[in-house]
Amino acid sequence: MNLKKKSEYLDLNPEKMIRVFFCTVLLLSGLSIKAQTGFSLQDCRNLAIENNKRLKIADEEILAGLAQKEEAFTKYLPGVDATGVYMRNQKKIHLLEQDAYLPVGAIQEGTWKPRPDQVQIVNGQPVPKDYALLPKEAMTVDDRNTALLQLGLTQAVYMGGKIRAYNHLAGLSLQLAYSKRELELQNVIETADEAYWQVVSLINRKKLAEKYVEALKKFEHDIDLMYKTGLSTKADVLSVRVKLNEAEMQQLRVEDGLSLSRMRLNQVCGLSTDTIFPLRDENIEGNGLPNIEQLPLEQVYAKRPEVIGLELATQMYKKKEKIALSQYLPTVALTANYLTMAPSFFDGISTKFDGMWSVGIGVKAPIFHWGASRKSLRNARAQTGIMEYRLLEAKEQIELQVRQSEFKIKEVAKKLEMAGNNLERADENLKLANLGFQEGTIPVSNVLEAQAAWLSAHAELIDSRIEMKLCEVYLQKAYGILAVSYTHLRAHETVLDL
Repeated sequence: MNLKKKSEYLDLNPEKMIRVFFCTVLLLSGLSIKAQTGFSLQDCRNLAIENNKRLKIADEEILAGLAQKEEAFTKYLPGVDATGVYMRNQKKIHLLEQDAYLPVGAIQEGTWKPRPDQVQIVNGQPVPKDYALLPKEAMTVDDRNTALLQLGLTQAVYMGGKIRAYNHLAGLSLQLAYSKRELELQNVIETADEAYWQVVSLINRKKLAEKYVEALKKFEHDIDLMYKTGLSTKADVLSVRVKLNEAEMQQLRVEDGLSLSRMRLNQVCGLSTDTIFPLRDENIEGNGLPNIEQLPLEQVYAKRPEVIGLELATQMYKKKEKIALSQYLPTVALTANYLTMAPSFFDGISTKFDGMWSVGIGVKAPIFHWGASRKSLRNARAQTGIMEYRLLEAKEQIELQVRQSEFKIKEVAKKLEMAGNNLERADENLKLANLGFQEGTIPVSNVLEAQAAWLSAHAELIDSRIEMKLCEVYLQKAYGILAVSYTHLRAHETVLDL
């Protein structure tokens, strides 16, 4: 996957800027239409993915991993370095302390000897009479301004397998970054679903509370009329009013909880906390099991980002073992250099730049470092063992999570069926209680109990339906398929490709 750099999206010509403007208008118009028709679960997921900061961090980690992988590949290629030095020195270099005088002679019989006409005898010893002057100035080098420029090329030939291990390690790090993003994506979707269904639950709870309060108010009105005509007692009136007050308090708590839940959903979706928009699933229905194919554990392990991440981490530590092992092995490198300097001494003494090239091969072999390499290798192997045990532990926990999720969804299906049956009985019971009260055969307390049972049955059905939706999400996450449709999605790819 080719992730574009952010800078590419900032370099827009006027035509592209116009297109960006119209695309933005269309996007905002789409959000306005959704706000009118209602946001679906998928809409909330998309907003949560688009605005989640952790996913943006994960995208940056992927970009960092790509850069690290490209940087590791450059270790295969030769490196070219340039070095330049300039120095201002205080003194010149004088090869002679003072002027020198050299005797003059000739080569005679293969050896140097003074000529006979140049020799005089002093104290019985031959002493040359003529000398050649070697002035001090001629043997002086003006190095007060010294400059050196070196251009070098180094090509690694053999580094004990270290370069290959680094490249494999960089590739595994990039895959690990993708795996972390996949896990973060599933967490974001799970959080968005929980917030969405929590709001749906409280919306239905609010409707149910309103119906219950409305029914109690009507019942209170009827009881008041009966009390005025002497058909009921003051205790009956007070009992109904107490229940009505309790219902109104419960309604207030539901409304407060709904407001807080909407704030939570807005925060997850990246919207303003005071935004209120309808949801398409407000009238939640359905009592069936989710259509999810049961997966064997091996397929689950292959899909879970936690297992993939730990497997990658184990491979990474095995590569670190190879890097530690490379410290035992020699390294070989080729070098090529060109050196130019002034003053130069390659052809006499000159103040001009002159230089030369050189090629060579370097070998470095470790001999004795107090066992540092052995300790480093031992540490790397221990870290690999730790990752292997963590991988086994994660698989055990995932197996338990999968089995619990499968059991939970079957349990909730039974609860949902029982809640539906209880609702039918509660509706029938309330209907008979109202009829008996009108006929005078059932007291007020029985009617209030029937109304409370009706409220409880409806609340249990709502809770069971919401629980079934969440169990479906948890089972998909346990199987590792919650974010299958988002696997290709990256935040940097959602930027308009203009």
